[in-house]
Amino acid sequence: MKFTLSWLKAHLDTEAQVDQVAEAMTMAGLEVEAVHDPIAALAPFTVARIVSAERHPNADRLQVCQVETVDGMKEIVCGAPNARAGLTTIYAPIGAYVPGLGVTLVEKPVRGVVSNGMLCSGAELELADDSDGILELSDDLQVGAPAAGVFGAEPVIDFEVTPNRPDWLGVAGIARDLAAAGLGRLTVPEITPVAGAFDSPVSVTLEATELCPVFAGRVIRGVRNGPSPEWLQQRLTAIGLRPINRLVDITNLISYDRARPLHVYDLASLSGDQIVVRAGRGEADQIEALDGKTYAPGAADCVISDAGGQRAIGLGGVMGGVSTGCSDETVDVFVESAWFDPLATAQTGRSLGINSDAQYRFARGVDTASVVPGLELATQLILDLCGGEPSTVTVAGAAPAAPAAFAFDPAYVKRLSGMDLSEDRIFEILFALGFTVMRGSPWSVTPPSWRRDVEGPADLVEEVARIEGYAALPDAPLPPVAPAPGGVLSPRQARVRTARRALAALGYAEAVTWSFTKQSIAARFGGGDERLVLENPIAADLDCMRPSALPNLIQAAARNAARGHADVALFEIGPIYLDDQPTGQRTVIAGLIAPHADRHWGGAGEDPLFALKGDLLALLEEIGAPVASLQLAQGSNRDWWHPGRSARLQLGPKNVIVEFGALHPRVLKALDAAGPMLAFEIVLDAVPEPRGKGGKARGAADLPNLMPLTRDFAFLMDEAKAVGDLTRAVAGADKALIADVRVFDVYRGQGVPEGQKSVAIEVEIQPRAATLAEAEIEALMARVKAAAAKAGGTLRA
Repeated sequence: MKFTLSWLKAHLDTEAQVDQVAEAMTMAGLEVEAVHDPIAALAPFTVARIVSAERHPNADRLQVCQVETVDGMKEIVCGAPNARAGLTTIYAPIGAYVPGLGVTLVEKPVRGVVSNGMLCSGAELELADDSDGILELSDDLQVGAPAAGVFGAEPVIDFEVTPNRPDWLGVAGIARDLAAAGLGRLTVPEITPVAGAFDSPVSVTLEATELCPVFAGRVIRGVRNGPSPEWLQQRLTAIGLRPINRLVDITNLISYDRARPLHVYDLASLSGDQIVVRAGRGEADQIEALDGKTYAPGAADCVISDAGGQRAIGLGGVMGGVSTGCSDETVDVFVESAWFDPLATAQTGRSLGINSDAQYRFARGVDTASVVPGLELATQLILDLCGGEPSTVTVAGAAPAAPAAFAFDPAYVKRLSGMDLSEDRIFEILFALGFTVMRGSPWSVTPPSWRRDVEGPADLVEEVARIEGYAALPDAPLPPVAPAPGGVLSPRQARVRTARRALAALGYAEAVTWSFTKQSIAARFGGGDERLVLENPIAADLDCMRPSALPNLIQAAARNAARGHADVALFEIGPIYLDDQPTGQRTVIAGLIAPHADRHWGGAGEDPLFALKGDLLALLEEIGAPVASLQLAQGSNRDWWHPGRSARLQLGPKNVIVEFGALHPRVLKALDAAGPMLAFEIVLDAVPEPRGKGGKARGAADLPNLMPLTRDFAFLMDEAKAVGDLTRAVAGADKALIADVRVFDVYRGQGVPEGQKSVAIEVEIQPRAATLAEAEIEALMARVKAAAAKAGGTLRA
């Protein structure tokens, strides 16, 4: 929205300059984008007069002019076809910046003749001028007069209008707020009704009151159309509008002056004597609009039609049609002033791709009480500028009801904003903004018809605070609050912090992803229940609470791979949401690796699954999980794990602590991720707290002073038996002496029966009190063999 300072002063009696107006607007909540000052841009340019013009000796299309300027006589080379002796025009000296060309003038020869300046066209000064030559000005102008004064240039304020303030789309509305803020006195002229000399020959029928509740119009006969007077053209040109003719310019003026869009039809081009306002009929309503494009409005779009409703002649609230547009030959007109539904108008603009000045205003909500007054104002301006004789006003339908009154306690201003204002000052502000206030206990306040955004007491407090000035808000400090004791973390928080540091030390990068995922993806990970689907998701692919952190990590790894970083290690600590849990939410620690190491002649190296398992066990040790008591169960009943390369660690069959392994290729393909990918997911809620360590300092390290010894064994066991069960049983043969059990070979082949495997283990024995005698070692080996036998292992011969 743009307006000039003089336009504002037509509604606001003030001595404020443009910078003061911009500052006051900003403080009143109007977001000023820019202040354009063409006076500064035109400062180097002045009026000059051509004394003589001779043909250039070296160019047929150039002339060498002797020009009387503010700097004296200057010889200037000019290529304009209208350059001639006696012409008054605009002169630009050497060093001037010409905005229309984007160049700074320098002294240089033109075909051998030095040009000491430039004679300017309207385009070169960025003025609305369609001529091909230099400007032709009145001979009455004094040589040396500033160009800014000649063209009536003045500052233009450009500001952003918030959707809730359609009244700011008119200069009168801006003046009202500035007057309430104390910048001047509001002087908006009253609109006087114009008596009709005859009954309107055009009637109006409303068939779609949901799209257009009220429609008013009148006929004006005997108008004289043509170019608008200079003051009207300058006012429109200053804000970037192109003057067309008096009738069209009057509607544009009222649209920007009072935020009241209007439309004028050429009465001679109307078919019949009835205007019908109805819904669109698609292809049957092909309309060539004033922008030169053809549209087919649908059933949700408002159409203005004639010929008994058969011919569409305009898009209601959006744009008129070419068939009934006004020209310089127009003599009789029908003037329209209606109110169109904001939502329907906004939808029409989106569906048809039109964003006109009228659509912009109606979509935000035009003043419902301005229908007939806007028509009366247009009538008066048409009579003043075009002459003619008006008919009576025809009104079909009824405007929406005015805003209802509500109770307001003026003490609420202090309670909500902290501003200590008197009741008289609060009344003064509300009255200046157009509110009707009935004092009592409490007050009864009725918003004006142009302020439908005000719906309750809190809105009034905002209006009072805005006009009084946010600088007046009290800056009293908040009461001191005793700080919470620092450094105390719950066991859960301590574990999360420990896990985060441990994983970072292992080379994993932390990912922070949404707690949502797509419902179809959630279904692949055991979720997707309707109870976990969001009613108002932030995106179409984030419409369900995630049942696992793994899908988000998989997608994060895939995004990294798509950008050339395929070999990643990621982790995330956060919530998951399950519909079969009492609380519905659990905290997990999830990790993922995508092993894509460079190819090497030495081979692939260690299986990354064992590396992942090592990281997992190290992490569990760090967070205090009972690693020695965990049972390893091969495989998983969950579809996203690879059936032959996955496992789980548990404390009994009902308390699964963690699942880990390779992710199923089918799941990776569904998430558009390239394998292989390995992952783990620890359910932090299922990890029991350590016993007997709360608040006690760690004791001294119990380091043995005797050398350890090792013994190797090879056991035969069934292929289906887990090696972990064997090592766990051997380690339990003597917990005091056996320090560690390590698997160093698994053999299948010649010498091993079908369906069995040979597992070679190393048992580390750590004496404590004294060096072990041979008999003691033999007794220990016997216990190892017995424990292995119970686990299904038979010592190989």
